Amino acid sequence: MPHIHWAGILRSEPAEYQKGALRGNAKKLAIPASMQELTIKALPFAAVPLALIFFSVLLKTFLAGEAVLSPAFFALGFLAGFAGLPAHEWLHAVVYPAQAVVTIGFYPKALAAVALVSYPLKRRRFILMPLLPLLLGLVPLVLFWLGPAAWKAWNGFWFGFSIMGLISPYPDCFCVYQVLRQTPPGCRIQNYKDETYWLE
Repeated sequence: MPHIHWAGILRSEPAEYQKGALRGNAKKLAIPASMQELTIKALPFAAVPLALIFFSVLLKTFLAGEAVLSPAFFALGFLAGFAGLPAHEWLHAVVYPAQAVVTIGFYPKALAAVALVSYPLKRRRFILMPLLPLLLGLVPLVLFWLGPAAWKAWNGFWFGFSIMGLISPYPDCFCVYQVLRQTPPGCRIQNYKDETYWLE
């Protein structure tokens, strides 16, 4: 597990935390450098989790023939999911080896929690890194599905929690798509400043 530095609110630009050694043969990927641009370009990748979320609640309600969740506990679960954003970033971080230093904090300009590191990872491991936080949405959604219709409070809580866990990683899924499209198998991937590079 890497050394994790909990920075709180980031006073510097994210690029300042991603200045690891980058080899000379590194090739830059065509991924937006700014978080704002990345968030906008990645929007189509939010469609699948949104569809899964709404299909889940509509189908469970239809099969039960009644409301299956409590609105108050839904709101509570959603707030808990929002409060769980540090866990989302921690799941990004744990993929890195012990030699890496990962800074986790909140970047006010983009209204985003971030895990920042510049360390080369094998392509497969780098792909796992952005996808791992999806567990924070998939596990609660499974619990929502498994709960009896009468458990409205728990159903509401798990469903609300799953929304943040499934929606917040959509820019990460966009980055995975770009890595798969632009890099060869067996390479290494590294974030450096505001860019992402692949190395042979």
